[in-house]
Amino acid sequence: MPDSPETRVRIAPSPTGPLHIGTARTALFNYLFARRQGGTFILRLEDTDVARSSLAYEKDILDGLHWLGLTWDEGPEVAGQAARGPYAPYRQMQRLPSYAAAADRLLAADLAYRCYCTPDELDAERRRLEAAKLPPRYNGRCARLTDDERRAFEAEGRRPAIRFRVPEQEVIAFDDLIRGRVEIDASALGGDLVIVRADGNPLYHFTVVVDDAAMAISHVIRGEDHLSNTPKHILLFRALGHPEPRFGHLPLILNADRTKMSKRKTQTALAEYIEQGFVREGLVNYLALLGWSTGTEEEVLSLDELTERFDLAHVHKGGAVFDRERLEWLNGQWIRRLGVDEFVDRLQPFFEVELAGGRIDRLPTDDELRSLAPVIQERLPRLGAVGELVGFLFVDRVEVDPAQLVPKRWDRAITVDGLSAARDALARHDEVTWEADELEPPLRGLAETRGWKAGDLFMAIRVAVTGRTATPPLFDTLVALGRERTLARLDAALAALGS
Repeated sequence: MPDSPETRVRIAPSPTGPLHIGTARTALFNYLFARRQGGTFILRLEDTDVARSSLAYEKDILDGLHWLGLTWDEGPEVAGQAARGPYAPYRQMQRLPSYAAAADRLLAADLAYRCYCTPDELDAERRRLEAAKLPPRYNGRCARLTDDERRAFEAEGRRPAIRFRVPEQEVIAFDDLIRGRVEIDASALGGDLVIVRADGNPLYHFTVVVDDAAMAISHVIRGEDHLSNTPKHILLFRALGHPEPRFGHLPLILNADRTKMSKRKTQTALAEYIEQGFVREGLVNYLALLGWSTGTEEEVLSLDELTERFDLAHVHKGGAVFDRERLEWLNGQWIRRLGVDEFVDRLQPFFEVELAGGRIDRLPTDDELRSLAPVIQERLPRLGAVGELVGFLFVDRVEVDPAQLVPKRWDRAITVDGLSAARDALARHDEVTWEADELEPPLRGLAETRGWKAGDLFMAIRVAVTGRTATPPLFDTLVALGRERTLARLDAALAALGS
């Protein structure tokens, strides 16, 4: 392990699936820690699961981290291409010789041995322990084979795995950066650990230690689900003659029912949140608050502000519940902080999705969106909700359910009367006076004169011109529609009511 006093942390995802929200949160915490300490943030790809790893998943991971703004100092910059950094390569499948050399060192020192147990034999032992209500544990059958026994197994065509000798009587203790003192008895680790499969492929517990040592990783900050792995890793660091890094285990991200976050109950892929129109500032802000706080009432924080304030001492030990409503609230705060031009630029791709899906008939112009910004920017929880909010402005005609046109306190006849009178009142305005503060008084006066509640009249008009019961403020909506389209849609609604 290179002798380096600097802070060096890494994120080491496996390209066997899309970038997970939990992995993104872990990457963020490592990034913030490195930047706060003036250290180095490294990306390493754990791609030894060849059957499940893919270039598409690698691209998804790299694109997602780039999108979040988590720039790394060493590692692959582009999917499938060479990495940059003094400890390259940063893909495990390109580092196989280093794992083979480390395994040979352990074998030579009798800290590891070749295991010839077959999958069937191991499965039978697992079932025996299960029936006896005992935890799974390797029985050490191959731990002390003679040369003759090894030759006999090889003559049968058995290919050996390599197991690391786990000490029987030892307590592995370490000071977790988040949880404090942790002590785990080696007897609870399940016996001697397979570090290289019979097919020659090294396993996670081994590769992660070899790589962390080779890359001078000073701090390993990862999820709580790795806590039980840490004693195994510490033993391997020591056996290989390397000082172990400091460890910190982050709280799990939980579903609303406090079970571990899973895609069955919660969307887990970062790409899904991007597609729904969560902005990077909002998502980064929310992920930082999943298990960490500033210790103050501050909630809306930029990446730079998070970097200035981040401290592992304020990471919570308990699980962090993923709250979609809070995420949307925080995301909305960041949408409202966007400048108008930035807001329009980020919004247009979501209108393109609406057009491709046949939910609108044309794209708005940038000028139209700039004029709409004061109305919609304050109301969007995410950019992808813009179609639900104002898609009716960009369709040739709205589909109106006649039953929805009739307010609860009205019947069909009153609704026809109300919409007809409202149309007449609105028709008296020309394009010059078609402004919200000009349109509202006569309609309120109409409701008062007829003895109607203004809300009932306004709801009937809203449904008639938008096809929806929930929209931006009615009079802003009428202005956005314009005089001719408003009157035409009122005529269509009256026709639908049989007027």
